This record gives sequence, structure tokens and C-alpha cells, in this order.
Amino acid sequence: MMKSNKAMAFAAALAASTAFAAPSLAEDKVTLVVNTVQIFGTIDPAKINDYTEYMAAVNLYDGLTTVNSAGQVVPQLAESWSVSDDNKKYTFKLKSGATFQDGSSVEAKDVVFSMQRMLSINEGPSHLFADLINPENVKAIDGHTVEVALNRVYSPFLSNTPLLLVVNSDLVMEQNDGEWGETYLADNSAGAGPYKLDGWTRGAQMMMSRYDNYHAGWPNQKPIDDLRFVVTRDEATIKALATKGELGMSSQYQGSETYDAISKLADYKIIAADTATGFYLKLNNQVPPTDDVHVRRAIAYAMDYDTIREVIFPGGQLSGPLAPVFADAYLVSLPAPEYNLDKAKEELAKSKYAGDRPIKISHGYVAKTAFEEEIGLLFKSALESIGFEVDLQPEPWNRITELAATVETTPNATQVFYGPTYPSPDSVFYVQYHSKAKGTWASMEWVLSDEIDSLIDESRSTTDPAKQNELYKAIQQKLHEMQSDVFLLTQKKRFAANKCLQGYAWVPMQSWDTDFSRFWWNCDE
Repeated sequence: MMKSNKAMAFAAALAASTAFAAPSLAEDKVTLVVNTVQIFGTIDPAKINDYTEYMAAVNLYDGLTTVNSAGQVVPQLAESWSVSDDNKKYTFKLKSGATFQDGSSVEAKDVVFSMQRMLSINEGPSHLFADLINPENVKAIDGHTVEVALNRVYSPFLSNTPLLLVVNSDLVMEQNDGEWGETYLADNSAGAGPYKLDGWTRGAQMMMSRYDNYHAGWPNQKPIDDLRFVVTRDEATIKALATKGELGMSSQYQGSETYDAISKLADYKIIAADTATGFYLKLNNQVPPTDDVHVRRAIAYAMDYDTIREVIFPGGQLSGPLAPVFADAYLVSLPAPEYNLDKAKEELAKSKYAGDRPIKISHGYVAKTAFEEEIGLLFKSALESIGFEVDLQPEPWNRITELAATVETTPNATQVFYGPTYPSPDSVFYVQYHSKAKGTWASMEWVLSDEIDSLIDESRSTTDPAKQNELYKAIQQKLHEMQSDVFLLTQKKRFAANKCLQGYAWVPMQSWDTDFSRFWWNCDE
């Protein structure tokens, strides 16, 4: 791994992106420069937990299954599966001919190793499986058959299986790096995914190259041969790269002015898609003053939703914790969020903090992100007009995740995007609101409600879709009544992309839409 100070690292990334911005006609290869606004904290598939880490993982590793653009769980390394009559035993038959990037075959022992490794490390997606699967109940029946026995009925299990990313157990064990190879897999990939890791300068850039023998194959048209991820929040840099024709695809978190400027360039287009991702003000339900429901409601009434959704960061209406994309589970009776300062004052007057003026409140957001800064200023202006004193706390993303670890350090309100990490409403409810999921950036509400926990647990144990959807609706109603969050908008994903980049389709699973093996390069489409 290359090391340098921050300035040198970014300069190296920018220079590298300039050198490999477009297909080299001499080599007939396509190298795509992709912008991210967050660092890649880890590439270990047992530890991933945010959008850039998932973006790396989906390109470096394959799971037992994957998700298509219709939100369906479909075969990947497993070609088929069966479920026992009691809904507690799943048997996966592995695909014949799938290989890791060193050419060795993917076998059942690798799946067993990967699942037991994840459960032992107990980070990243392990919270979905920790109380559900005992390590000894993951077994290789033969070289290409894996049996997973659950401790109880858990209806969303198949929707979780794309996160069971498989590592090359023989390669990991050859490193003599402890039982699970954590040091090695922190800096190296050992997957069966479409791309291999070629280099990584932390905080600046990551390079990957196409694995020619990828078991799932490649588009009939020209595939993306090399990926170069450049990490920067500087929107002037992104516009400059596009002006020079060097940007392949921007991040999804640019300001509207940046999208507008790039869209006017002859060789660029804007890719847009409605999503299940919500943009929330996560309100800390356990610390003053946001431990008071009337304070939380006052904050919700004080937000100018139209300005946020139509001017600052265009998106759709979000009336509760779940986006309407999940149509069968969506509670249509929830009222639209309302901007009304008079009602905000009325709610504040009902709170136990009504006699305290000003009421001090902290507001966190990602530093150097233009639209979040604008929302922060709007938040401050509105709340201070009704009796609050707002402490704006812009922080780097990695610092926000650290603050989320304890209830005491979590700000009163934090701007956070959260999209399903697997294609089920359960991902929205369990990961954000269940007490067992506390202490992560996704659960900065600290709801800690026995009633909510019980509803979520019941929804996970029923195999009747109609009953499950009724439980999902009950959860939405309760969270709305609690005003657990301020529900700002559903994200309309936008990427500025070279007009030759084809194949994008939104997938209802975090970063699975940036699996670049699904893209191709064609300037005539």
C-alpha cells in the first residue's frame, strides 16, 4: 500500500486520474475515473458499513447471491438453494466453474470460512447474523454444497445473503496472519468478484483492474477494464476533471450547481434514478433537549422542506422512515412533513424545556459538503428564530461514525443518508431503530424502545407477507408518533457521467448499483 501525506496523496490521485481518464485507443482499454466524497475506511468484507466500503466490496467480492434492478435476490456464487419445511435450514448449491482472482476454485469450505470469520470478527454486517447463526451450524456438506441452520425463523434471511461475501480461505491462511487474516484483508482483496485491487492510497485513490475470468462474464459490448476511484469533496475539482474530459462518473453527492455545470458539457450526461434512500435529520432521542418529543416535533415543523427538496438537494417526499419504493409495506396514511413555524412554537411551548431560553442544541453534518452546509445554516436560522441556540458541528465522516458510538457523544441532530443495505424494509427498520443495532452511524436516533423492538422482532419471525407488511406499517406509525427523526426527502440519485458510460440501473441495496461489471462503454448509444 502506498503512503503519503494528505496533500501529496490527493495530488497523486489527481495526476493519476488525468493519465487514465478515457479509453486508451492504443491499448483498446477503458479506464474509468470515479469520484467518491468519502474515504474507503476498509475493504474487509466482514467490516464494511458505509457507501464507499460497500462500493469497494461489490466490485472486489461476490456473495452467495446478488440483487438485480427489480430488487430480486438472484443467484451469484450459489446457483440454487432450498429451504426446509420449518424455514430454519437453507441449503446452497454452489456454481460450478467459479474461481477466485488467483484462479483457484470457489468451494464450500470458502463459504463456511467466510461466514464463520464474519461472525467471529463481529463487525460490519455481522449484526444481521450474530444471534441468528451459530458458527458450527454453517457446514460444508460436500465440495459445492453449504448448509446454514438458523436458530429461529428469520424471514428476511435470503435478502441478507448478498452480504455473505466469500473470501479465498486458502489464500488467507497462507498469510500466517492469525485465524482470520485481518491484517492481510485490510489492505488486500481475496475475492471472486469482477475486479482485483491494484493499489490504494488511503484518503486519496483506489485502483482496480478487471478479472478476465470472472465467472459471471462481461457485457457483450466493451467492458470497463480499470477503475480509478478518486476521493475528493472539492466540487471545483470535479468540474475541472469533467471540463478536461477526465471524469468518468461523479459521486452521488454533488451540489446542484455542479450537476448543472457538467450537464452543459458536450461529452457528459446526468444519470438520475429514484431510490429507497432516505435523507434524515437523525434526532438523538436520549439526550437533552431532543429527548423530549415536543422538541423533536418542533424541529420537524421548523424545517423548510420545499427549499431543501427543490433548491438545495432535489429529492422526493419522505413522510416517514420508509421510502414509498417499498409499496406493499409503505404506510400511505402518514401525513406529509409540514413547514410551519407557528406549530413549531406551539410544540416547543409544550416541552419540559419551554422555560429555558435559549435551548442549546447541536447539529452535525459532513464537513465540506456544500448542500449539507446549506441545510445546516437553514436549520440554525429557523431554530434560532423560535428559541434555540444552535451549535453547528461539521465533521469528517469518519469522525461522525466515531461520535455515533455512544449516546453521549451523538449530536442532537445529524444529517445522514441511509439506504437499504439489503433489499427489504427490514434493513430500514432493524439497522436504524432496533436496540441491538445501536451505536452505529445508521442508528444515531438511539430510539431504544421495547415496543419498536418487539414489532421489528415479530416482523422478522413471520413468513406471512401480508402480516409482515402490517407490522411494517405499525412500525412506521409508531416512529412517526415518536418523531424519531426529521424525514427530509427520498434521494434522487444523480451522477454526472461521460456520455459513453452505459448500463446504469438503480438497485435497492447500498452501492450495488455501482457494480461496474454491469456497465459498458459505448459512445454511440
